[in-house]
Amino acid sequence: MRTREGGRIVDEAAVIARVRAGEPEAYAELVRAHTGIALRAAAALGAGADAEDVVQQAFVKAYCALGRFKDGAAFRPWLLSIVANETRNTVRTAARQRTLAGREAAFVAAEPLIPESADPAVATLRTERRAALLAALDQLSEEHRLVVTYRYLLEMDEPETTEALGWPRGTVKSRLNRALRKLGRLLPEFEPREGGAERD
Repeated sequence: MRTREGGRIVDEAAVIARVRAGEPEAYAELVRAHTGIALRAAAALGAGADAEDVVQQAFVKAYCALGRFKDGAAFRPWLLSIVANETRNTVRTAARQRTLAGREAAFVAAEPLIPESADPAVATLRTERRAALLAALDQLSEEHRLVVTYRYLLEMDEPETTEALGWPRGTVKSRLNRALRKLGRLLPEFEPREGGAERD
């Protein structure tokens, strides 16, 4: 599987083979390639201010488990399943609910900055829509929140979502369908792209 790292293509299988062959410093290539999406996942799943710690711990756990990583599998969904588990553990350990404002701030901090040339009205509307979406996501069950986050906020395709969540394809489809129907009731203006955020 190839992944783009700052404009450069990273051959994940080759990097993993190098790490397994005794070149641990090669792992930094995977860290650089996937830190952004891992931070967005942790923030969107509720890690709040602990997102960086969650991601760091997830990368450590992934490194330690590379011996069990299936050859030919995609690294990103596997890593994001570890991020999701770490986020869940962190939230449980903290024994407190993150406020919507804290989650929104963490999610915005993990997003690229809006260019100064952007229309302030469009930027404000985007921020308001994101806050409304996160508030609605908080009203979903954990399974529904996870599947919507992976498919739309993290823009993973269906096979990646299936792999990351470890659910059968039919379960992903049915839970996504139910989650979107509920979001449609909570946010009448919510219109995800047909078939999810597919990538080339």
